[in-house]
Amino acid sequence: MIERGVRFAISGAVFAADRGSKYWIEQNVSAFDTLTVIPGVFHIIHAQNRGAAFGFLNQNEGHFRVFLLVGVSSVILAYVALQLWRMPKAMWPQESLTAAALAMVFGGALGNLFDRIFRGSVTDFLQVFIGSYEWPSFNVADSAITVGACLLFLALWRAKPQPVT
Repeated sequence: MIERGVRFAISGAVFAADRGSKYWIEQNVSAFDTLTVIPGVFHIIHAQNRGAAFGFLNQNEGHFRVFLLVGVSSVILAYVALQLWRMPKAMWPQESLTAAALAMVFGGALGNLFDRIFRGSVTDFLQVFIGSYEWPSFNVADSAITVGACLLFLALWRAKPQPVT
């Protein structure tokens, strides 16, 4: 069973892991370094993403980009926080999965929003290759959002339809 405090503790842990990892990268890896973890598969780099996922809007300037990235993200983040707050105590494994997934999404989104507001860009540092394809670099917050979204999808897929009364 996942109570409200645990849900927000999960979000806080994701946020702390994201901030800590980004801080370490910013202090120890220059923009020109590549730390090879698994040759041809996984590297650690230091990149600044001023845009959204996969570099979308990275080159755009002005108020539209700020509105879209900070404003819309803030509204969505507030909605997810409200859902986490309102969610009843999870009594069933299905509800616990949904609660944990939302908590991961919230913590990751909060980490990236923090960067956008206070730094103007998001630090990305994980670089993965699949054959000759290079996946766009990402970070702990992006990973938490992705895993959380996949868990939400799984929870929805496994949910039993409720009878209409």
